[in-house]
Amino acid sequence: MYWWILTSRRWLTGRPISVYVIEHTDGVVVFDTGQDRDSVTDPCYFPDGPTGVIYRRLAKFHVNEDETFSAGLKHLGYVPADVTTAVISHLHQDHIGGVGEIPHADLLISADEWRSLHRPMAEPRGYLRSHIELPDLDWTPIDFSALDDPAVRPFTIGHDVFGDASLVILPTPGHTHGSMSMLVRRPEGPSLLLAGDLTYDVHAFERGISGGVGRKRELHKTRAKVLGLRAHHPGMPILAAHDPAAAGLLHAATTAPTRLDG
Repeated sequence: MYWWILTSRRWLTGRPISVYVIEHTDGVVVFDTGQDRDSVTDPCYFPDGPTGVIYRRLAKFHVNEDETFSAGLKHLGYVPADVTTAVISHLHQDHIGGVGEIPHADLLISADEWRSLHRPMAEPRGYLRSHIELPDLDWTPIDFSALDDPAVRPFTIGHDVFGDASLVILPTPGHTHGSMSMLVRRPEGPSLLLAGDLTYDVHAFERGISGGVGRKRELHKTRAKVLGLRAHHPGMPILAAHDPAAAGLLHAATTAPTRLDG
């Protein structure tokens, strides 16, 4: 991976950094928190030395003032204080950029991902601990437990956020060993799967190409499980964080008319 980063000679076209907001009777939930605007305004945001070279070669970020975590919430009629729970797919910097704005919220992360943060050479592996382990943040590492729910098969373990099966976190390793996704079961309309960086192109993903970056064997196994899950949820869109198609898929799934029996 490091050789690929250092020798590549062209950039991909721009990709979104998506944050999802879910209205639940127990509070406002966000899935991921995007990229911190300080990463493009503060020259000291990323590490110095060889690790800094890796970050500068990996991506170029553009975050305008109206594209921050707070600005996105305001556009939907919320402020950061309204967020009660944040589910973080994994701890790379383009998913944790807004956590400092919600110190009151319960920050859910997989226990495997939390352990990865504290292994040697965290920064070269994509974990900027100085922007994650901020004072007063309430991180809750999750150890997944057995799920007795046929509707989430072939997944057999996960975490039911509120105990009502509406928001179920599922382990989806591959991009990182501790990556996780969240199944959103809505009162009306199809379920949604918020998939983090499992893929960057859901159409390729559906054709059998993982489309993600990480451990290929894990990505392949996780892809098979996700497609198996969708068999139980007809019409369920797979919404990845950096897929340009995700916004259109979400709009189609949440605005389609509901058909009632009879």
